[in-house]
Order: sequence, then structure tokens, then C-alpha cells
Amino acid sequence: MRRSLSILVIFIAIFVVLPGILAVVGGGYWFRVTTTIGVFAILTMSANLVSGTTGLMTLGHAGFYGIGAYTAALLATGLHWPFYLTLPVAGAVTACFGILLALPTMRLIGIYFAVATLGLGEIIHLTLLNWVGFTRGPMGISAIPGIALDGLFAASDMGNYYAVAITAALTAFVLGRLAHSYYGNALRAVREDDQCAASMGLNVVRLKIQSFAFACFFAGVAGALWAHTTGYISPGDFRFSESILILAMIVVGGLGSLPGAIVGAVILLGLPEVLRPIGDYRMIVVGAVMFLSILFLPRGLLGETSVLSLMRRQFGLAWDNAKQLGWRQ
Repeated sequence: MRRSLSILVIFIAIFVVLPGILAVVGGGYWFRVTTTIGVFAILTMSANLVSGTTGLMTLGHAGFYGIGAYTAALLATGLHWPFYLTLPVAGAVTACFGILLALPTMRLIGIYFAVATLGLGEIIHLTLLNWVGFTRGPMGISAIPGIALDGLFAASDMGNYYAVAITAALTAFVLGRLAHSYYGNALRAVREDDQCAASMGLNVVRLKIQSFAFACFFAGVAGALWAHTTGYISPGDFRFSESILILAMIVVGGLGSLPGAIVGAVILLGLPEVLRPIGDYRMIVVGAVMFLSILFLPRGLLGETSVLSLMRRQFGLAWDNAKQLGWRQ
């Protein structure tokens, strides 16, 4: 009952209270901030599956984010596809590219895998920057259609908000089910000791490829949302610094923790905007928050251990109730 009530409260806060407040304050700017946080929440949740749950430190996630954005932009501007088609196609294309590009690196571990993904991210960024005939290079792609449905609703800040919020909620649900399942336990076994996991019969390489494909799919969806909600993209949106920002969000929130990834995105993107009245000093505050959180909470604000304990208590209670009902019958 408590779990259902908590979910209901979160649902009302995200889909009723927050957009209502934003509409009252008349904040097109704040709608833009919240949709950006939502897009990066999807990115952090997807990267957390690889870096946190599977233990593969990726430094090229922004590159795959860019593939999704350019796929959606080219389909929307060239073939006039609506957003509800470009989003899944962008995710699928990005997942395919992720598998093909990362397949040779899946036997690498630790810093070697991180450097390999850094190279992949830079390859993607430089391709987007220099393939002028296809991506328009530094000029980027403009006039990307917004999120709208003919005859139902036009493109607006509120429509962008709800599209990002619904996609983020679905992403959290799918990745949460993956992380808190036998499959998620297998990924954590690979993270802790891949040789021991292989000796127990797990196909380590296949598990790594699958987790990377899932992560790339949702990174591509996030890129498609970014393209449709901003109306303009360029290679500068998908630089190495974006990958570092995503990784920082995961670490601050809690490596391996799905709620922590969301909290990290909210803090590192929302805090600078809230503190904008103090000018450039706000970045000192953000840096101090990052430093102190790592210093005093090395497992993150919402660490994986606490989240796993909560989920296991919930599942254990559900299992006990099911057994009692079975015995009564």
C-alpha cells in the first residue's frame, strides 16, 4: 500500500503539480530547463546501466546521443516523419551502431574499455562535424519539427514537457525492471568479477553487448527528444564534455542506482539555474556540492546498496503476501 501511494504521489507531482506550477509562473524558460533535465535523466539512466550496473566505464555516451539526434532530425526534415516514429527508429539505429562500434571492445575491461569508448565518441563527433554533405557539418540541422500531432495538439512547451516526462517514466520503468531482476543480478556479477561469472556459466561478452545495446537505444531516444524539443542541433551538442557531465551525474547520484542517476541529473542541471541570481558564483557552489558529495557520500546521494535493499524489502513483502494467499487458498 505504501509503495502504491509513493508511486501515486510521484506521478501527481511530475504530471500535475510541476507542469501546473510552470504554467502559472509563465516560464517558457523553466519549461526548457525541465525538459533538458528530463532528456539528461534518460541519458544518465541509460549510461548507468553500462557504467553502474555492468561496470563498463563509458566515456563516449554523448556520441551515441548524437546519432539518435541526427537520425531523428534527418528523418523529420527529409522524410517528414512524425516524432512518434522518429523516436523508436532513432533508438534502434543507435543501438545497431552501438553494437557494431563497440563489439571489438567488449573483451576490454577497466580503463582500457573507457579509453576505447572515448575514441568511439570522438569518431562520432568528428564524423558529424566533417560530413557536411550529410549532416551539414558545423551549420547543424535547423527547422526540426516539434512534438505535435495533426488535429490533436500543436508543438508547445507543455507538449514538449509531457513527451519528455512520459518517455523518462517509461525509461525508468524498463531499466528498473532490468536492473532489479535475475538479468540485473547477472550484470552485477559481471561487474564484480567477470571471470568468476564466466566460470559460473554466464556468457560475459553477450551480457556486455546486450547492456550496451539497451543503453545506446535509450541514448538514441534521448537524442531524438533533444532534436524535436530544441528544433536545432549541431555537433557541438555532442562533445566529449557532455559524456563527462553524464558520468558526473551518475557518480554524484550513486553509481549503479537508477534513482540516483535521476537525482544527479536534477542537481547538476537544476542547481546552476536556481542559483543564477548569484552570477558566476553559482558554479563554485555546484563544484562544492559535487566535491562534498563525493567526499562524504562516496557511494552517491542515493547509493546502489540502499536502493537494492529497498527493492528487496518490497519484493520480499510481495512474495510473503503471495505465499500467504496461496496457503489460504
